[in-house]
Amino acid sequence: MKRSGTADLPLHYGHVPLWLADRMSKLGFAIVETIALEFSTSEVISKLSNPFWFQSFGAVMGMDWHSSGITTSVLGALKKSVNPHSQELGIYICGGKGKHSMKTPQELLFVGNKTGLDGNDLANCSRLTAKVDNTAIQDGFQLYQHNFIVDNKGQWAVIQQGMNPDSRTARRYHWHSKDLQSFINEPHTFIYGENQGSILNLTAGSAAKSRNGILELTKESPTKIMKEMQHLSMPAHHDVRIEDVNMKRLGAMLWTTHENKPEDFEELLLLKGMGPRALQSLALVSEVIYGTPTRFEDPARFSFAHGGKDGHPFPVPITIYDETITTLQKAIQRAKIGNSDKIEAIKKLSEISRGAEKGFTPNDNLDELIQKERAESYKYGGKTVFGDSKPPKSKIITPNNQLKLF
Repeated sequence: MKRSGTADLPLHYGHVPLWLADRMSKLGFAIVETIALEFSTSEVISKLSNPFWFQSFGAVMGMDWHSSGITTSVLGALKKSVNPHSQELGIYICGGKGKHSMKTPQELLFVGNKTGLDGNDLANCSRLTAKVDNTAIQDGFQLYQHNFIVDNKGQWAVIQQGMNPDSRTARRYHWHSKDLQSFINEPHTFIYGENQGSILNLTAGSAAKSRNGILELTKESPTKIMKEMQHLSMPAHHDVRIEDVNMKRLGAMLWTTHENKPEDFEELLLLKGMGPRALQSLALVSEVIYGTPTRFEDPARFSFAHGGKDGHPFPVPITIYDETITTLQKAIQRAKIGNSDKIEAIKKLSEISRGAEKGFTPNDNLDELIQKERAESYKYGGKTVFGDSKPPKSKIITPNNQLKLF
């Protein structure tokens, strides 16, 4: 059992409006399905266990880029969209927030019946990860959410979150089963007697790794444990600032999608017809799908795909969001019937953007970029929890009447 990382986030109260929740479910499912199609279900599990990738994933879906709300909203959206397709996709999402977290063991037993996996072992893993983060590691955070994501091969990730009302922060914990093959695949020794319901059998031979692991964790100080894994610490400020974004990466992506037309790149001809703003969003979605772990050190950058529901860095561009979903869904359907050309074009979009970073010198004009996005938001059906975007009352004044994005 391996704790793969943690994330500290400012507590953020509020709700996800229906217009965003529905789109999050569709885009989240399309991204997960593409990763499973292009790589494997194990890759989906691996990405979800990375706290930096998960935060970037939530940001690209239009959630507030830094807040604790990403955890509950993203996992809720995924559970809603992925589980109806679990049998063909091979991924199951169990648990949730509050009382739903308590149902995780029962849901895992159901998954075991469906897949042939040992549901009791999976339920034990669920209980152990919760026990470690809630009890064995006394860090002041009380768990209120627990999700267990498992594929039909027995690979799993746990994402759970605790709250510290005194510091007004939340801490998200990520676990990965990568080093626990035998615990998943080897069944427990039978225990004879009257059935009293599900039990946590730490005396079973197959639970040896869990026993040893939990004992080792309880011997270590939280400080040492935190140093040995990935840790994401998000700032308290809600607005996106220049220190939150890798401007070289963002600038190269903007240059690729705004200054060049698809016909300039033979690999992107299948994306011809998409405007620069739509290509901008699709490029960031492409990176979430195909990017390597080091590409997610600045999750705020991914909020430049579809903004944020509270208007930071800018309102959610509904028409662009819908075009992203449609393009990705069509690419998936073509790939399923053996025609992966459009998927390849989407992949190339992020590859070209990464290639453009070599020798690229960006301008530090993030505020101007955000101002431009907000001013033009009404063109793309911009929306926040506060209402719809309106045309600006006055024209933006910039040198030579032209805003340089990079």
